[in-house]
Amino acid sequence: MKILALDTATENCSAALLIDGEITSRERLLERGQAGQILTLVDEVLTAAGTPLGTLEAIAFGRGPGGFTGVRLAAGVTQGLAFALGLPVIPVSNLRALAQRLLATDGLIERVIVCTDARMREVYWGCFERRDGLAAPVGDEQLSAPSRVRLPEGWIRSIQAQGRAAGGSPQQPSPARGPGDADRAARVFGAGPGFAAYPELAAAMTPLLRDLRSDLLPRASEIAVLAAPELAAGRILSAEQALPIYLRNDVVRPAAGQSSK
Repeated sequence: MKILALDTATENCSAALLIDGEITSRERLLERGQAGQILTLVDEVLTAAGTPLGTLEAIAFGRGPGGFTGVRLAAGVTQGLAFALGLPVIPVSNLRALAQRLLATDGLIERVIVCTDARMREVYWGCFERRDGLAAPVGDEQLSAPSRVRLPEGWIRSIQAQGRAAGGSPQQPSPARGPGDADRAARVFGAGPGFAAYPELAAAMTPLLRDLRSDLLPRASEIAVLAAPELAAGRILSAEQALPIYLRNDVVRPAAGQSSK
């Protein structure tokens, strides 16, 4: 299995090549200029792995949500390469890719809420849980004000039950302990720069979280990992279906009285 993955949805411009479970990747933090770098990164991973473009089986990309220009760029580059090579495409959620990145850091992490900055005083967010080692969505991905971010009710009940069992507050998780089933079910972690962009969101969620990684960004490595079972199952799309997902319908005009920053 050979999958090329790329992502430009955030300032972390990245490309990765997955060959039979082995990842070769390159990434660069860029405030701008991703259009001039992504194909260079693609060439670097292909060269490093000694893999010609013509031997690829699919191209995966971060389909959003994320920065509008960056998400469009990833979709456009994927479309161009896929058309030229006659390859299928696999869109992967950037929120899911970020959840997968955190899950890969610790096998005891079971549940992740991801929040990224959508600007205009809003966040993109979604909840994910580990299933067969991969991040699986729990509910739909959302665009909302930071104050409307919520954990699933089932997760909250697990946290409260685990807190009561440990003799602590039912509203808060108890201190870390052994990896029993109840404790693992109550382990909810946060990831994404949305928590750093909106401190009030971090303050509201911290009592429910075991840890918070606001420094993490999505990258192509996890997009490739998540694309692999899709390719194996035949869940692929044609090149013209390499389309971005914004979540926000109005991608140009800021809400009344709000800045686009």
